[in-house]
Amino acid sequence: MIEAFDTESVEFMAKTLVSSGLSQETYLPPALHCIPPKTHHRESINEAQMVLFPVMDELLSKTKLSPHDIDILIVNCSGFCPSPSLSSIIINKYSMKSDIKSYNLSGMGCSAGTIGVDLAQNLLKTHENKTAIVLSTEILSTGWYSGHEKPKLILNCFFRMGGAGILLSNKKQAENTSKYKLIHSLRTQRAYDDTAYYAAYREEDSRGILGVTFNKDLLQAVSETLRSHITLLGSQILPFTEQIFHVISILRKKLIDKSAEIYTPSFKTVVQHFCLPSSGKPLIRELAKELNLNGRDIEPALMTLHRFGNQSSSSWWYELGYMEGRGRVKKGDKIWVLGLGTGIKCCSLVLECLRPIVEDNKKSPWSCCIQQYPIQV
Repeated sequence: MIEAFDTESVEFMAKTLVSSGLSQETYLPPALHCIPPKTHHRESINEAQMVLFPVMDELLSKTKLSPHDIDILIVNCSGFCPSPSLSSIIINKYSMKSDIKSYNLSGMGCSAGTIGVDLAQNLLKTHENKTAIVLSTEILSTGWYSGHEKPKLILNCFFRMGGAGILLSNKKQAENTSKYKLIHSLRTQRAYDDTAYYAAYREEDSRGILGVTFNKDLLQAVSETLRSHITLLGSQILPFTEQIFHVISILRKKLIDKSAEIYTPSFKTVVQHFCLPSSGKPLIRELAKELNLNGRDIEPALMTLHRFGNQSSSSWWYELGYMEGRGRVKKGDKIWVLGLGTGIKCCSLVLECLRPIVEDNKKSPWSCCIQQYPIQV
């Protein structure tokens, strides 16, 4: 693997990894353990099956459902879009019914998991008495960058293997078994703005090697996207007093004092827990700054980044699993799930916990290590 890079590239990745916040226990697919890494199509298919099939098996086992009970299937993976699609691979593997409504989302970045749930919610609004599954993953073997451009090497350092499966239903009996209820969703984006559009961009380098460029304007673009997003979300879920303070601060800045800061409304008045993009420590810290969050609020994101790395669209389920494993989520609590993806696009979900989380967590990804956390990163 080292032979594919020059000395400067190796030193850059080593330095990035040291300060990344990732532990030595994150996962890369077998194809990337080879020297040189195997990045051809067959390896990507193998990786997709390695991740998605066990996730699907465990979800069906936990819910005691048959593949024929599933009416809607949504699979999201940003960088790998085979033909037949990933959703078709799942349907073929599990011999699902012929009239299942299947969707395959690609190119949506780390926000794809939340967007998949939002899509499932909208489909369930128009189809009564149905059950939907959303499968979220990212395939690394197809996205590995073997060139020398530093903005593209960042992806190699942060992204790791993982996946999640989510069951949603509008059936009456689901109220008795569901852990969470989706009470609100919101999608916004800034793809119309060039700075945001090119902040994270898949392109070939000067040698024709494909990779994702993370530009220096990324954090600024994220900040601008988030400000407009939380303004809209706040108008829909925040108490009236918080909204008034925010509006007054905007008017003051525009009409009286240009140097005045705009008041950031406190989402803690309605939300007890936060699932943030675990894309890296700088982004997590920037989100904490924008949302006035403390160390405990961003702990699930930082610990997920440390233990599992950036798993793209599935990371937020690992964060929720961390909070459950620590016994923090109580009946009636609300969780704000924030997805940010290339574009830049932003999708928020607000979940409400419907029952005490008292379950057998032996198969949880945190089951073997939850007692070691939190740690200083």
